[in-house]
Amino acid sequence: MQETGADVWRRTTAVAVHYAAETDYVRSGLALLRAHLADGRAPRRLPVARVWPRSVRDLWKDRVLERTGGLWQTVPGAAVVDQMRSASTSPLLDAVIEQAEALQASLHGHRRHPRMYEKYFRERDGGVRLDGRGRPAPTVPGFPDPGHPVNLNFAGGTGLRIQPARAEEADRLKDDEFAVHRRALAFGDAVLDLLVEARLDGARPPAGRLRGAGQWVGREDDLVPARTAWPAKLGGFQAVTLTGLGLLVLACAALPLTFGNRADLLSHYTLLFAVSGVIALAGTAIVHRTGPRLIQAPGFKAAAPGIAAGLLAIGVWQGQGPVAEHFFAGPYERFERELGDGCLAASPYRTGAVQTRVEDGVLLVTPTSHGTTLRLGPAEDGSTHPLRPVDAATGKVLDDFRC
Repeated sequence: MQETGADVWRRTTAVAVHYAAETDYVRSGLALLRAHLADGRAPRRLPVARVWPRSVRDLWKDRVLERTGGLWQTVPGAAVVDQMRSASTSPLLDAVIEQAEALQASLHGHRRHPRMYEKYFRERDGGVRLDGRGRPAPTVPGFPDPGHPVNLNFAGGTGLRIQPARAEEADRLKDDEFAVHRRALAFGDAVLDLLVEARLDGARPPAGRLRGAGQWVGREDDLVPARTAWPAKLGGFQAVTLTGLGLLVLACAALPLTFGNRADLLSHYTLLFAVSGVIALAGTAIVHRTGPRLIQAPGFKAAAPGIAAGLLAIGVWQGQGPVAEHFFAGPYERFERELGDGCLAASPYRTGAVQTRVEDGVLLVTPTSHGTTLRLGPAEDGSTHPLRPVDAATGKVLDDFRC
């Protein structure tokens, strides 16, 4: 039976929940074990991995699958094992130590198994390359181990294989690495048996409320809904939606450049282009994830999101210039907005009745009729600071007109 994309999505989601719950089990067992060995009180809240909010839950799933739920970082270290060995011995504690050492062996296999590989040159036999047969590639000077990451990435060779002399060791390390899930559950069970016998006189407590990833067991579809796949070929209406979304991303990516230009920050063009690039990448990622759901509707309805996105893109493109000019206006525009069309509108300093120029960062406003020349500052392009008098005569004129 052929496995569909929804089946793969459901299965990988279940694997992610399993990894996270498994890590929670080991982490909680370690927290309780440390408290028991120190003869202290159990923690009020056991550590559990947090499931990310719905908007970024897909990213949570990918991160859990990539990191195996953080299980490798949760393996008990040598300090915990030494603490267990220093405690009074018992068969149940010996079982916990045995399982902890088994987890450490799995961690060792996880770290060492990649070192069992090497780069090599394949042999040719009648034009057909035979996998696994050939001569080892020379190692990079200064790194004699063929399995070192430097050699695996930069050494010559046409293939990658397990070193023939270390095939048996590689199999053992691989078995240890893949046994980590079984050993993690065995370690948690051994800790639970020890605590029940030592603290509860053999009577197991009732199961508590599931927290963290454990509460999603059996509800994987609710945790991360199956992602709709892109169609193999876009229809005309679907292409309209994709085009509209692309224009919206492009308009949003232009925002930093438009505002940077009006704010006189083009000298920091590297930062502006970096921010625009981040917006473009984020918008592309959002379109990639949400686009298939937006084009599912039949017929013309599939184009409706694209038309709305295109209209919004036009609004963003046309509106970002005036908005930037409003917040980052030049000295002449700020004089008209703050004074010339305001408190000085009925005075000799009203807009249209003055001559203005900028000298040394000071805006000089001279009325065409007789009157005191106003000296205002700061007269900077792209400034957000209001104009203020820079001498007593200007301040007296503004006070007289109650500005």
